[in-house]
Amino acid sequence: MTAGADERRLAWAYLSRVAEGPSAALSDLISRVGVLEAARAVRQCDLPASLLSATAQRRGTDCAERDLELMARLGGRLVTPDDPEWPAWRLLGLGQLDPGRDPAATGPLALWVRGAVPLADATELALAVVGARCSSGYGEHVTAEIAGELAGRGWTIVSGAAFGIDGCAHRAALAVEGLTVAVLACGLDRPYPAAHHRMLERIAETGSVVSEYAPGVAPLKHRFLERNRLVAALADGVLVVEAGLRSGARNTVKWARCLGRPAMAVPGPVTAAASAGCHRMIREGEALLVSEAAQVVDEAGPLRLSMPTGTSAADHLDGPQAAVYAVLPQVGSRQPAEVAESAGLSVPATRAALAGLELTGYVGSDHSGWYRTAQAG
Repeated sequence: MTAGADERRLAWAYLSRVAEGPSAALSDLISRVGVLEAARAVRQCDLPASLLSATAQRRGTDCAERDLELMARLGGRLVTPDDPEWPAWRLLGLGQLDPGRDPAATGPLALWVRGAVPLADATELALAVVGARCSSGYGEHVTAEIAGELAGRGWTIVSGAAFGIDGCAHRAALAVEGLTVAVLACGLDRPYPAAHHRMLERIAETGSVVSEYAPGVAPLKHRFLERNRLVAALADGVLVVEAGLRSGARNTVKWARCLGRPAMAVPGPVTAAASAGCHRMIREGEALLVSEAAQVVDEAGPLRLSMPTGTSAADHLDGPQAAVYAVLPQVGSRQPAEVAESAGLSVPATRAALAGLELTGYVGSDHSGWYRTAQAG
């Protein structure tokens, strides 16, 4: 890692600790002045009024180097928007929400990750499976059937590692040697629930364990609701298997709908309190009724369209995407900041355009930057 990259990573780690969760104002500051200048401004209280109080509690806690070293000992890392594995297009929708209506309606500053699989790769084709903590035998059976079949077909199962349906979904994916991603509401050095410590270790060996919270952060109630938006964002759709009328799974469905992801629910016996929330979501049009893996694929599966023969990517693009694509070299790759300067766009607008181009298959990325794909040519 170069000195400049190391300095930027320390800045990201510091701001992650200061924010301790979603912070639209801090994200906006970083997008305007860059992560290094944002970190300096926070340390020196050189901030707009909207950020002074929001950063006051932890701006003096600068343990970025220690946090990064701890994660390295755990076999983890900090993934930032600077990194090729940052799931840019997955998180794109969070940046388009209105934080004035919900303070959590913004993307994460950075993500702390354990797992050998790059996060963008692990979530390329994914389904979020959530539900009751006090699950029934029926719910666990349905979860194992659907999650296991999809994981065996190459889908990544995303969930929150909680007791009940969450844990069942993770175990179903592990049982067929599929990928699964656990999104925690606390620091990765504090496995929660503690009884799932061994399961989380297995997930880290083959998939990913993810959190936006720095090491040591406790799993408080409000963080589970903030975590739910990431569960929804990192997947192509959300499936609820068993949920009571006051279940937190409905909050995850809310985020899915805000992000334009399909929300689905499995019905249960009409006499079962554990399925009353599913029935309500289906009845009120918040979720689609599904009962098997094939129906999930119908609702959340990828739609891949090829370009007509004899056309190029440039013929199908306009706006920022056209400008970004035009400045990418025919051979080699470029970093987002270079692309932004050449295209005359801001770095956030450039990242959004690159994410959209990647989704359609026109560009790709690796450790050296962004490049045109063979499909685009």
